Amino acid sequence: MNKWLIALAISCLALPSFAGQFKTIKDVEVHYSAFNSTFLTPQVASSYQLKRSGYSAIINISLLDRSQAGKPALSGKVTGLAKNLIGQSRELAFREVKEGDAIYYLAEFKISDEENINFNIDIDAGNKGKGALKFTQKFYVEE
Repeated sequence: MNKWLIALAISCLALPSFAGQFKTIKDVEVHYSAFNSTFLTPQVASSYQLKRSGYSAIINISLLDRSQAGKPALSGKVTGLAKNLIGQSRELAFREVKEGDAIYYLAEFKISDEENINFNIDIDAGNKGKGALKFTQKFYVEE
């Protein structure tokens, strides 16, 4: 129960700025948010073994099955790159987190102040859907 509340806290922290960010790939609804790691409380960051720093950010991806009532969470393979405007690429190392019925994928990456990052994420949920998620977001360092 405690971990479920922590997962909810992570999701809620990202909602004010990123609510409604999703893409449909076949039968998969891909929800995504990227945010500065300082949005997390020290306790939440510690429980998920995430580095909390003004110079790091987190991307959170969840996959929902649109073909079933209630859109249950799906497992899949999530990989991707984060690339800034001068072409520097960073491979995103996603790790799957399962808590109760929730499944989400987290990856950490470094940021610079006022940096625009282009994300190119590959989603593979098997027969339910495969495809790319692309978006750009600007980050600000918090000191």
